[in-house]
Amino acid sequence: MKVVKKSAEYTVFKRRDGRYAVRGSNAKWINGDAKVEILYKEALLKKPEPKPEPAAEEAAEESTEEGDAE
Repeated sequence: MKVVKKSAEYTVFKRRDGRYAVRGSNAKWINGDAKVEILYKEALLKKPEPKPEPAAEEAAEESTEEGDAE
């Protein structure tokens, strides 16, 4: 593993498979939401943009068409 970022609170490593590992200053691995927040803060991960749901858009269009017909 290669060290990507080292701070007083944690060390971020990049594994050989391309994923990241985070070790705390107490030498314990950080996992879950805490790890994800650290990677977002260090700009190593990008937050996914929500995709628009086509079913919701079609339902909204249908309801406006029905209102016009009456």
